[in-house]
Amino acid sequence: MLLFYDGYEWRARGGAIGGAKAQGRRLARFVYRTIRRKQVRTGFYTAFVALRTALERAGCDVRVNDFALAAKMPDYPIGIAGYPSVLDAVKLPNPRIFGPGDFGTPAEAVAVAADARMKLLIQPSDWFRDYYHPSCGDKVVTWFAGIDADHWADASGQEKSIDVLIYDKIRWHREERVPAILDRLVAHLEARGLSHRILRYGHHHQGNFAEGLRHARSLAFLCEHETQGLAYQEALAANVPVFAWDEGVFVDPQLNGDAPPGLAVSSVPYFDDRCGARFTLAEMEPAFDAFWAHRESYRPRAYVLDALSMEASAAAYLALYARAGG
Repeated sequence: MLLFYDGYEWRARGGAIGGAKAQGRRLARFVYRTIRRKQVRTGFYTAFVALRTALERAGCDVRVNDFALAAKMPDYPIGIAGYPSVLDAVKLPNPRIFGPGDFGTPAEAVAVAADARMKLLIQPSDWFRDYYHPSCGDKVVTWFAGIDADHWADASGQEKSIDVLIYDKIRWHREERVPAILDRLVAHLEARGLSHRILRYGHHHQGNFAEGLRHARSLAFLCEHETQGLAYQEALAANVPVFAWDEGVFVDPQLNGDAPPGLAVSSVPYFDDRCGARFTLAEMEPAFDAFWAHRESYRPRAYVLDALSMEASAAAYLALYARAGG
């Protein structure tokens, strides 16, 4: 499997010198952000690592940013992933799949999809696939990053000291929405005498999240919408039930103007009754009370093992890879 990634964590650069510089930058960034206890991976890179891990566990020989090998086999399919910069970084004739990653706005994606080398474009959930369908047609498909249930082990047997771990991923209009959502939820928890801890997306180290899940009885996931939502799914894998704000409104100011009519968005696109409960602002407090009363009856890890396993993710990508090569 020939995969290419270009982003903040790893630059796709050819040649011995280019590859060495990319690896040096990759290490320096990891050390810098680790020392400062900041997130070391973007969501795209986390999904890419999950893809690579899933394929390796499936028995594949995975090569990343191996320009020389790809150039020797110009008809062999490649997977490109990461930010739009990967399009300029990987100028190879090979047939390709793009994703996980960002191939731009719908207007920009038209040109990407029109490239004869581009066989498929991946989006991580059905609603975001549907968003791009008018511009990319049937080339855009759904593929999810698998959740590593070995790494995100069942934490239900751990000693619990946090009633509600709050994951704050409110990205837009924070001056209005933090008081209306986060502060309101905290006030309700305090009125009920329940403990909580807040982690804000982009402002914590991954270790803080993992430690919080081990000691949390539940997770409140506060986000306008998600294309996949790896963080809440990692909580599900740890057997931590999720109370998810899911208003169903497309908020992203850069993208929502291009949404096709009737598009149904979600903050938890992979979710069923085993996982926990969704809520809207109109019903937050009673919805939480019902969720809390039933928290021990949920089986979130079972959902992940059924629907989001690494094995299923690898099998789905291999099928797409075969299509790209055909």
